[in-house]
Amino acid sequence: MGRGVSGTVEEAAHPKTRRSLSGGRGRAVAMLGAVLVSTFILVRCSPGDGPEILALATAGTGGVYYVLGGAIAEIWSRDLPDQVVVAEVTGGSVENLSLLMSGQVEVAFSMGTNALEAHTARGSFEGGESGQILALVALYPNILHLATLEETGVRTLDDLVGRRVSVGAPGSGTEVAARTLLEANGIGYDDFEPQRLNFNETANAIRDGNVDAGFWVAGPPISSLMALATARSVHLVPLGAEEMERTEAIDPTVRPDVVPAGSYRGQEQQVHTLSTPNLLVVSADMPEEIAYSLVQKLLEALEELEGVHPVARQISEEYTLSASPIPLHPGAVRYLQDSGYEVPERLIVSQ
Repeated sequence: MGRGVSGTVEEAAHPKTRRSLSGGRGRAVAMLGAVLVSTFILVRCSPGDGPEILALATAGTGGVYYVLGGAIAEIWSRDLPDQVVVAEVTGGSVENLSLLMSGQVEVAFSMGTNALEAHTARGSFEGGESGQILALVALYPNILHLATLEETGVRTLDDLVGRRVSVGAPGSGTEVAARTLLEANGIGYDDFEPQRLNFNETANAIRDGNVDAGFWVAGPPISSLMALATARSVHLVPLGAEEMERTEAIDPTVRPDVVPAGSYRGQEQQVHTLSTPNLLVVSADMPEEIAYSLVQKLLEALEELEGVHPVARQISEEYTLSASPIPLHPGAVRYLQDSGYEVPERLIVSQ
């Protein structure tokens, strides 16, 4: 299978999406990444026959999208002779989908909730055109974590009222999921002090006592939350059955799930919560052969990806067929059919 994927993933930013990165450090990393990508292309290809650059939108550096996305980009760049794929640091799902639909990236990570909104032109994407995005694969469940320190006394969702709470970075799927859960259970942003922080910022703010609790929506274990649990005594707040049912009534992509016991230091019991599937999505206009190859090379490299992050053990053809809330790209459909799978009608775009 060739050389393995490196354990430490560094982002390289495509110049056309460099402006999407936030903050001075993001811009500096983006410019460095652009130089590295340009150098790579000059070395690999003679003038006039360079490979096509595909930008893959991930999320912030403290979550799973970033780590897994860098590894996937490396695999695709290695195994697809006509493409170089670069992983972009972004604000998360909502921003990723906006970048994808505006043609600034070619592939994007997205939570199922946000992908369904974009596909149907509802919610955050109301007023847009439906059917612009399609799924390549469903990756793994994105599990909602609500974390606090033991000493805060936050033990239920209602305990967030009057507190300082990080709801996720602007443009992230975490904020959409947090808002959906809270509003489904009668808690609005006026009932607490919302802070819009990314995963690393949330962990640091909780550690330093600047916020009382924070949301993460990602596949466990999450590196930034692991670091927080190593430094301080962390408590994961469970959701009750009625809280989950009320949320499911609003968001059809979520389902009851658990944070497995032992995911974080000191967490001896599983924690009941909600999850939504994670997807890799592309424009409906992507050529079928490219989509086919992306799916093929990804699914052929699952053993490598498992060495990068344990959530990759959940990636499979079966999970895609059962969990994707939006139709698959025709290239993905053809690959699955060629591999002997029956693709349900709900996942096939009507011609």
